Amino acid sequence: MKYLIDTQILIWFQLNSNNLSEVVRSILLDLKNEIFVSQVTLFELAIKQKIGKLPELDISIEQLVSLIEQDNFEILFIKNEHISGYNKLELIPDHRDPFDRLIIATAIEENIKVISSDEKFKNYHSLIHLIENK
Repeated sequence: MKYLIDTQILIWFQLNSNNLSEVVRSILLDLKNEIFVSQVTLFELAIKQKIGKLPELDISIEQLVSLIEQDNFEILFIKNEHISGYNKLELIPDHRDPFDRLIIATAIEENIKVISSDEKFKNYHSLIHLIENK
């Protein structure tokens, strides 16, 4: 199976956090699964690190990319189709986060499941196959 993980799931996985459910952890560790990290996640993390909102993830983006590759995850580069899909997504008033919305658009365009802990991803249940971290 193919899965696209959101930013928080990647952070928790890299920190070996207890916030990851056993179901999600088993999906991420199963080598039969293809786990994707959107390039937009790296951009979001770089921004959060730069403004001091992510002190617990004290590694460079280069080091993070290396860890992602060591974990057998794949970086999914942003394509024009993802941006076009983003533009087609309905703007939900209580969910304007551009990073989340691009992850959702990417999942739609790539037809892959999304793993997220963000409650607002449920707003898109009719458009994506969501695996909730609970």
